[in-house]
Amino acid sequence: AGWVPPPIVRELGLTGLELVTPDPTVSVPLGGGEWLSLSPDAGRAAETIRRHSPRDAAAWGPFTATVAKLAGFLEALYVLPPPDIDARTLGELLPLLGVARKLRGLGKRDMVALLRTIPMSVQELLDDTFEHEALKAAVGAGGVLDIRQGPRSGGTAFVLLHHQVGGQAGALRGRGYWKGGPGALVEAATTAARRYGAEIRTGAEVVRISIKDDRVAGVVLTTGEEIAVKAVLSTADPARTLLGMVDPVWLDPEFVLAVRNIKFRGSSSKVLFALESVPPEAHAGALTLAGSLEQIERAADAAKYGRASERPFVELQFPSLRWPHLAPAGRHVAVAHVQFTPFALRDGEWTPAVAEELAARVGRVIEESLPGFAGRVLHRAVLSPVEIAARYFLTEGAVTHGEMTLDQILFMRPVASASKYAAPIEGLYLGGAGSHPGSGIAGAPGWLAAKALLRENAR
Repeated sequence: AGWVPPPIVRELGLTGLELVTPDPTVSVPLGGGEWLSLSPDAGRAAETIRRHSPRDAAAWGPFTATVAKLAGFLEALYVLPPPDIDARTLGELLPLLGVARKLRGLGKRDMVALLRTIPMSVQELLDDTFEHEALKAAVGAGGVLDIRQGPRSGGTAFVLLHHQVGGQAGALRGRGYWKGGPGALVEAATTAARRYGAEIRTGAEVVRISIKDDRVAGVVLTTGEEIAVKAVLSTADPARTLLGMVDPVWLDPEFVLAVRNIKFRGSSSKVLFALESVPPEAHAGALTLAGSLEQIERAADAAKYGRASERPFVELQFPSLRWPHLAPAGRHVAVAHVQFTPFALRDGEWTPAVAEELAARVGRVIEESLPGFAGRVLHRAVLSPVEIAARYFLTEGAVTHGEMTLDQILFMRPVASASKYAAPIEGLYLGGAGSHPGSGIAGAPGWLAAKALLRENAR
């Protein structure tokens, strides 16, 4: 569900949203049945690390403190509209001045660290600080989450920082989960929306946004019903909204080309397991099944050529340890987040047989670190990128609505000419994860888009 910025919680009066930071946040196998587990408490994590590398233990506290400061700067940036690089009037310049003030507020040392870190690869960042390969894998895996790049690619250090926004200081890879369950945010938002007079329809798919006289006039459902509207705020991804729901005749060809050029590149799959029991290594955090960043890089190599990794990178979680109601008493569920599995395969398609072969590869990776896991499995299901795309209406199966790469953030998200949330059709606004601040910052794109809509309607 991501993390909801506190200003949104306060402004909308959302209730029942309590984040729990797992302890440990992440574990990584060391071989021979031994694991390295990182506590969200920097001091306790350092003591654990000390058994494997005294040098890394000494570096852990300063590193986590710096990461917290840099993520804090991004947090401040993420509750503001993206900077307008064409700003000319005082009113347009003020947000830019605010960003500059927050940057200076970091102090010289941390400001330099931010500017140096953002374009780096997560491999470079961690090689500069740590020596233990498994520790670097546990942390660096956060730099390649849901992107089709390996840890040696530039900009992956930014992705790591992005996924630290809203997390507990000192807790790397542990942003937290909703105590009330995976649906807590939906329930809180639904309650607040109805309190403000919203009507919510479920199972009502919008297939077309109707335009009249160059402005939004209505939305058409699969049933054929058309609902007249003055404005539409779409939280579908930008391609689905602008290339699927809107007739291209209403859009400038250059704008259409820009939207077509958005990098979605879904490359993640899921394997879902129903378990008779959980292995003793299981906990409420994540098991990162890679002993080094090199292993993750090798898994990413195949995707560059349109192939699913022979030895995929797998992170395993056990949601029923967070929320027992997800499984019958005594039983459990596990979710394997699998990278790198490109939506568009170079040779062939994502047939059921290909998806099952992927699941078999994932099973072998899990078995290497958790011997006997296969014997605990009662049932499994595979969600390939194609299945994710179809089930959740995501272009190319991209849960990010567009990769979080440096060329697709801030005023370049989703495209420069629509970065202020307003599409080039009067009354149409983009408020999904494809808009700033992007995926994983739950509610923020829609909140900022709604503010843009209200400002425009107030004129």
